Amino acid sequence: MSSTPIQSATATAATLLAAGTQRLEEALLARDPAATPALDAELLLAHALGAGRARLRSHPEEIPGTGAAARFLTLIERRAAGEPVAYILGRKGFWTLELSVTPAVLVPRPETELLVERALALHPGAQAKVADLGTGSGAIALSLASARPRWQIVAVDVSAEALAVAQANAAALGLTYVEMLQGDWLAGLRGRAFHLLVSNPPYVAAGDPALSQPELMREPRLALVAAEEGLAALRAIIRDAPGHLEPGGWLLLEHGAAQAAAVAGALVARGFAQVRSHRDLAGCERMTEGQWPTHP
Repeated sequence: MSSTPIQSATATAATLLAAGTQRLEEALLARDPAATPALDAELLLAHALGAGRARLRSHPEEIPGTGAAARFLTLIERRAAGEPVAYILGRKGFWTLELSVTPAVLVPRPETELLVERALALHPGAQAKVADLGTGSGAIALSLASARPRWQIVAVDVSAEALAVAQANAAALGLTYVEMLQGDWLAGLRGRAFHLLVSNPPYVAAGDPALSQPELMREPRLALVAAEEGLAALRAIIRDAPGHLEPGGWLLLEHGAAQAAAVAGALVARGFAQVRSHRDLAGCERMTEGQWPTHP
């Protein structure tokens, strides 16, 4: 695992953490300079020990024992091979929620919280009809439901496996009033109109070199990749959204860092007003919104 063999029976938490961090630095940083080997190792050690991260920091001298140490070293090797931490742990924090995740859904990203922020800002009222298109784990829909319990929210996904994950998360969080619907974008919402349509659709081009990263190779391609240089799903939603928006309603779309101009142009061409893009915490133009006019 590392250049320094670990004696599992006598290794302290601090020793295991250092060894795990070293192994992940060797495996991850070469392919992803933004990787977080120390954080990943800490999360995996806490999981292997069934303890909180605070416990690891306050009692680094504790000796977990052979079984726990062996579990940790196995988890480290899974992460070194490219398996996302969220899949190893089976959970991921998003907004104020702790969500279960499986390889059937994308790992929720912090940048997607921008969609939640903008939805809450654009419609501050206690009542609203909202659809989350391509809900995956339910991250966006359930975050909105937790913040606005009186909103009527429907979460749509074409994947039955993904929808099952979202349903399990809704049940675990006590947000079972969120409607779950299997369907392809807006096709299953015939005759229904909403104040907000939000979506984090697939927007990676099929030829994007990033898809060769081991982490992305483990995530569902259906939720990552779109035709037309990554714009096909975005264009389909923009095309059909006006038929499902109340006058003055908003469409909010996450997209790739280089796609803001194309998405904004498509929104304007379709007749949306108040079109504007917003940057994520990394400074990338990550989502674009547009308002369907109150009057034709």
